[in-house]
Order: sequence, then C-alpha cells, then structure tokens
Amino acid sequence: MFNALVVEKTESGTHAAVREISYEDLPAGDVTVAVEYSTVNYKDGLCIGSGGGMVRNYPHIPGIDMAGVVEASEDPRYKSGDRVVLTGWHYGEAHWGGYSQKTRVNADWLVALPDAISTKQAMAVGTAGITAMFSVMALEAHGLKPEDGPVLLTGVAGGVGSIAAAILSNLGYEVTGVTGRPETADYLKSLGVSQIIAREEVSETTKRPLESAIWAGCIDAVGGQMLARVLGQMKYGASVAAVGNAGGVALPANVLPFLLRGINLLGIDSVNRPHDNRVEAWSRIAKDLPMEKLEGMITSATLADLPELGKDILKGQVRGRIVVDVNA
Repeated sequence: MFNALVVEKTESGTHAAVREISYEDLPAGDVTVAVEYSTVNYKDGLCIGSGGGMVRNYPHIPGIDMAGVVEASEDPRYKSGDRVVLTGWHYGEAHWGGYSQKTRVNADWLVALPDAISTKQAMAVGTAGITAMFSVMALEAHGLKPEDGPVLLTGVAGGVGSIAAAILSNLGYEVTGVTGRPETADYLKSLGVSQIIAREEVSETTKRPLESAIWAGCIDAVGGQMLARVLGQMKYGASVAAVGNAGGVALPANVLPFLLRGINLLGIDSVNRPHDNRVEAWSRIAKDLPMEKLEGMITSATLADLPELGKDILKGQVRGRIVVDVNA
C-alpha cells in the first residue's frame, strides 16, 4: 500500500484527501514509476476541486506533472533505476496523475531526465517551466535575438513567467514583466526582470489599433484584453507566444498589427508536443536555466497540503513554483 491524493465525487460535490491505495488500483501502462516529486499548476487546482471539465471518472488522482525513478518497465526504452519526468498528455486530467507515491503510465509519455537536473529541480520546472522553454524556443525560431530589444512577460510572477524571466535574462535579454502583485517586485528582480509594469497599465482598453512599437517579443500568460493591447505594442515582425488565458479566452483585437507590422501570434501547446521536441526542451533547460534562480522560486509542500494549495492557485495566490514531496 502507498499514499495518494484521491478526489472523490459525491452528490454534494468533490472531496480530496490523502488515502492508501495499492498497485492493483493503478491503471494499465508500460512503466511503473516510484514518484519522488510533483508540483502544482492551475489545472491541478481545477482537478483537485470541481474537475474543470477535464476529469472524466472518479475516484481520481490529480497531478499533471511528476518526476521519479522507474520501478518496473515492459518497454525497452526504460529500465529499473532510470530517472524520468512526465508532463502533458492529459496526465492528471483524463489519466491518474502524479499526486501518488507510485504511478503507472504509457512509456511514450516519459522523457529521460538530463543528468544535470534532479527530480526535485525537474518539478520546480514542471509544466510551467517547460512551457516557458517551448515559448522561448518558438520566439527564437521566429528570429528573436537579445539585441532586438526588450521582451515582455505578462503574468510574470506565475510559474511560466518566473521561469521565462530566469531563462531570458540568462540568455542576455532585457526582460520587462507585467504583474498585479507589486509585493513580488524584489522576487522578480532576483530572476532578472529589469522593469516591472503594473497590470492596470496594460489591461486598460484603447481605441487605437496600434501604439508605439516597444516590445521585440512577448510571452503572454493572460490572454483577453491584455493580449489584445500588447499586440498593438509589438515591434515590426515581432512575435507573441500565447501560453495562457488567465484574463479570459476572448481576444478583442483587430487585424492591423498583423497587416501593418507583420506580427506573429504563436500558440504554445505543452500537452501533445512530440517526444523529440520535449527532449530538446529539457536539454535547453539544463543548459539555459540558472539552477540557483530556480531554487529561489521553490515553495515546498506535501500531499496533505494539496487541497488548500489547489484553492490558492485558482485565486492567483501562488508565487513561483510549488514542489510537492509525495513521500514526505
């Protein structure tokens, strides 16, 4: 028997608690992993609570990320003792996830962890961090270079923004961050953010389809009105990597930034990325993310902390990265 955070659904709603389960309870899969760490993302908050339309069956084990050590494998790509990481593939949503001391998964979902990254560090990165890396790679593929000018990060105090800031500043970019939490200023500056803009300055509507061209690139975790406003502030030929919708799914924009400035709006998906792309991203993280900055983002937690943390992240009250020690 081992521990897991199990979400049950009753007539009165859902309830999450740490419970003992067995190997026989785990779903079918090629590889059984002894989980060491997981983390907390916005989707996890939804799955711990109402399910957010993502959870199909109950009882359910959330946790869209995990890192650990292979315990048994029917797939020749992995053997007992291998360190692995899993993000995406609707793990923790449609499938039982990483808030468990043991997990059984499809071998295709796993990535061998680079030697330079510990399992704890991998979960400090997690889905948020690999999404940040996918975004940086997409901007670079569309020509972004440090000498082009400042890069804007919206929702910069969150998981994606924090890791994107650390990566971009390490690569020599000038980083500007947008946040609604002024109390995070010292934290953001420690990650390499050189200028902080209050959320209200960018979220206000404007009747002008184009404004002064300021930003050489942008990673946007907010969407909605803020993304529409930012599109009108991009430099000619610049790109925006869209990674989130904390500000809403509607985009009240117009086509002039695309037609007159050649702006690129790049959609960043981290769920169904091909395996080779994931391997490249983890390799880049090992090289381009300063681990001392990553350590400064971490808040530690246990399985028992997750019900409250799930509520906190849905309220926007989580800063940086929460690392869950599932064995604590």
